[in-house]
Amino acid sequence: MEIYKIEKEQAWETRHTVMWPNKEFNYIKLKDDHVGIHFGLFKDDILVSVVSVFVNNKTCQFRKFATLQSMQGKGYGTMLLNYIIDEARNWGVEKIWCNARENKTSFYKKFGLEETKETFIKGGRSYVVMEKSI
Repeated sequence: MEIYKIEKEQAWETRHTVMWPNKEFNYIKLKDDHVGIHFGLFKDDILVSVVSVFVNNKTCQFRKFATLQSMQGKGYGTMLLNYIIDEARNWGVEKIWCNARENKTSFYKKFGLEETKETFIKGGRSYVVMEKSI
């Protein structure tokens, strides 16, 4: 397994396939993707999991975290998120957060992220903001 920075276009493909396959391709693009740091986890040269990171002062948001359906439950997402949390610490970040799909909160709790009272609905799905001091 290898984790390294990727181009936003590489992240887009995996995002679309995993997160919103029934939406038009542009739906998965973020207006600030050009300022994000995009990471990919590769297994045997195949891009398995992606995440995009946005740092603002001492705060880091990770977004569009997606692992190929066939590779979920095998620890790849866990490896990538642990890597991102370690990187954020190295950058001097004090808080990391995300907009978690409500049905995925238990996954993020394994990393010490806690649910806030902030919730919203997007594309018919419920989300909750989760965060952690690091």
